Amino acid sequence: MRVLGIETTCDETAAAVVRLRPDGAGEILADEVMSQIAAHAPFGGVVPEIAARAHVEIIDLLIARALGRAGVAAKDLDGVAAAAGPGLIGGVLVGLMAGKGVALACGKPFVAVNHLEAHALTARLTANVAFPYLILLASGGHTQILAVKGVGDYDRLGATMDDAIGEAFDKTAKLLGLPFPGGPAVEAAARDGDPARFALPRPLIGRPNADFSLSGLKTAVRLAAESVAPLRPGDVADLCASFQAAVVDVVEDRIRTGLKLFRRRIGASPQAVVVAGGVAANAALRDALTRFCAEAGLPFVAPPQQLCTDNGAMIAWAGIERLRLGMIDGLDAPGRPRWPLDPKSGRTLNNKA
Repeated sequence: MRVLGIETTCDETAAAVVRLRPDGAGEILADEVMSQIAAHAPFGGVVPEIAARAHVEIIDLLIARALGRAGVAAKDLDGVAAAAGPGLIGGVLVGLMAGKGVALACGKPFVAVNHLEAHALTARLTANVAFPYLILLASGGHTQILAVKGVGDYDRLGATMDDAIGEAFDKTAKLLGLPFPGGPAVEAAARDGDPARFALPRPLIGRPNADFSLSGLKTAVRLAAESVAPLRPGDVADLCASFQAAVVDVVEDRIRTGLKLFRRRIGASPQAVVVAGGVAANAALRDALTRFCAEAGLPFVAPPQQLCTDNGAMIAWAGIERLRLGMIDGLDAPGRPRWPLDPKSGRTLNNKA
């Protein structure tokens, strides 16, 4: 089974071809990603209109390039998958319509993929993780802790009440005059900083639910920066290190609580603890979760860094997971700016879900 995956939900245009091998493992045959960082950097964040236009300009070329590098003709695909949300709706529609066009022209089954589900299933592509498992989905647009019970079967254990973790990193970077994207910039500055210099809060630590709140921490960083202004490079490094340490402490506490909720709701321990999304590339966070899982006696799985950020391979793999279960969508599948993985949760917090 060979599937084309298309991703255009934010500021990366991506197309990939993934194969399901006879042994059940996935194999990435081609993975093409075009970043728009340079286009958005002058604005300090993603501009939806610019993102949508950039997707239109490059999507056809990336699809052709992915097929060419995979050595697969479109007519020989077994299916086409495209991210149908959640995300910036202008960009979502570009990739969704491109995927539908390829599927229609070649007479192939089409799968409208939830971008969050693609992140959630990436660990099965890279490490063949068995169900059920606990996952932290964290990026610039979403922060959730979920029990992944099966394809299309998710139980949300916690989510952000305000800012997503990646959004908090980006806003902190902008506040401190660091370049976009903010996550890597804050992480780089933090390497030379003192994480104990500024006493920043750890919101919601110790609470019985697994929710997050980052807006107060962001405000505390602003107040700390104002207290030592004008900022010198050492001040910026210390602020970044203190902020990152606070985030890591919060994540570890929320994962600990999420694990308790998982065992209570599922009635068993997870097969692994997984982290996915752009924030999963943060080394300090990975190190903390690695230590936590070692103490808890659980495997820790983090995809390779190139598969943490948005990419077409995760969309293609989610398409494979759904196709082999007979989950096929019609060509009238809509694009969705919001699309919760767990509609039973009864709430849609400010996390692109």
